[in-house]
Amino acid sequence: MTPIGAAATHPLGSRARVLLSSVFGPYAQDDEYGSRKINPMELYHNQVTRVQGPFSLRMFHRSWGIMLIQANIDASSTLLDFPDLDRFIQEITTNEYDIVGITSIIPNIGKVRKMCELIREHLPAATIVIGGHVANMPDLDERIDADHIVKGEGVRWMRRFLGEDEDRPIKHPRILSGIGARIMGMSQSDKHGEVAATLIPSVGCPMGCNFCSTSAMFGGKGRCVHFYETGEELFDVMCELERDMQVRSFFIMDENFLMHRKRVLRLLELMSEHGKSWSLYVFSSAKVLTSYTMEQLVGLGISWVWMGVEGKDSQYAKLTGVDTRKLVRRLQSHGIRVLGSTIIGLEGHTPENIDAAIDYAVSHDTEFHQFALYTPIPGTPLHAEHLAAGTLLETDECPVADTHGEYRFNFRHPHITDGRETEFLLRAFRRDFDGNGPSLVRVARTILQGWRRYRNHPDRRIRGRFAWETRDLAVACAGALWAARHWFRDNLTLSTKISRILKDICCECGLKSRLAAPLVGRYLRFMMGREDRRLRRGWTYEPPTFCETKKAVATGSTG
Repeated sequence: MTPIGAAATHPLGSRARVLLSSVFGPYAQDDEYGSRKINPMELYHNQVTRVQGPFSLRMFHRSWGIMLIQANIDASSTLLDFPDLDRFIQEITTNEYDIVGITSIIPNIGKVRKMCELIREHLPAATIVIGGHVANMPDLDERIDADHIVKGEGVRWMRRFLGEDEDRPIKHPRILSGIGARIMGMSQSDKHGEVAATLIPSVGCPMGCNFCSTSAMFGGKGRCVHFYETGEELFDVMCELERDMQVRSFFIMDENFLMHRKRVLRLLELMSEHGKSWSLYVFSSAKVLTSYTMEQLVGLGISWVWMGVEGKDSQYAKLTGVDTRKLVRRLQSHGIRVLGSTIIGLEGHTPENIDAAIDYAVSHDTEFHQFALYTPIPGTPLHAEHLAAGTLLETDECPVADTHGEYRFNFRHPHITDGRETEFLLRAFRRDFDGNGPSLVRVARTILQGWRRYRNHPDRRIRGRFAWETRDLAVACAGALWAARHWFRDNLTLSTKISRILKDICCECGLKSRLAAPLVGRYLRFMMGREDRRLRRGWTYEPPTFCETKKAVATGSTG
């Protein structure tokens, strides 16, 4: 196997025929290849709204990495996303490919192994390239039969392998941030403008938290890869996406977007100059968030932020000196929704103090809350620490397929033993749901706060954004709250909370909401009941298969 980064150019250069594929499904089931019913191909239902039943936000996210690669190579290519095994076999038996690239997370290594075996059988002359998080495994080359394992950013590697100019500008693919969204038993609209565009300015995170596999994948602490260095470059790309996809909202896939201050502030200047009322959904550390004024955050259109809370008294630099509960309240008062993220099973967690740790997380009352186990992922500093200490579990004790952070530890915790972490994790999800209610209720509350504060703002750009974000408040949100109140009619605390928010919406929106709430609400309540029965019968949700081809681009590339 060629060492990482040392691959020679493929003999065919850009004349090579390329297949890029995600691992095969189905995903939400227990099978011989490592799929787990507890670990579906759904970020929210898997890690955030897991116990919210019919209130859980269900959606899928495409394999953005290979979409980015396909958009930035000149060779003819096919992208196969979410195939089942038969569909993958069909693709490699009915078409000729010179290069097959597979992307995967570590728990799906069994599927990667199977796909490599099938490629060797049906396309024996093809070069197999493996990327994605699975490439972080130090001994991956001993576990699978592949030619190249690419750790880190794959666009430049693939260009170099094809003999193309690896440093030419990155062309951003047109990617919807989510597909197949549903909630309360209802499929959500995917028409133009309703779903945010995905924007990938950079990959990696300079914060370098010891557990972070993404940071480790792209070079670790202090390092990241910028696709767009300046605010001008970013603004131009956003204008292109706005034009081509008819969007005004962007899900920014950058682990700490606001950390790159010069780029962000220049983007703010350009948005103001050109009157852009965009909504931005970003990832940011708490400490970086506090370095901006609220005027700057609102001016940028920051509408949603994913922020690590991690745990009370955790020692991560990104939280130093920040009262995260106070910060969350401040953000919400300006209409900014927060997805908090908390680790269960930090070094200091014990059966005696875990309830206090969970209560601290729940007290943030963020719109969404991710809970995950402290997990040493191969390639991270945390994994190296446990490897050196001899505290990692062998694969016969904890299979690789179970090292996804939503089931059990893959190491010997100093205080939590006998598999108790599984119940502690579920306890956290349930306590957040029982105490704070459905995420959609919290979202409606915070959107309303933003509208009340900014509906008369002197800047038309800011007024326009908040008007757009509240476009569903009068009818759809009012109906959803009516249905939610009925669902929790025997829970005085939650039903009172929901009634208060619904009353506030009706006061703001008038007769329209008062009429719509019971009409829409009764229908949603019926759909929720049907969804709940379906879930109790064991129904699972799988993504559709995508097959996208791109013809070779005529250039002066070698080959």
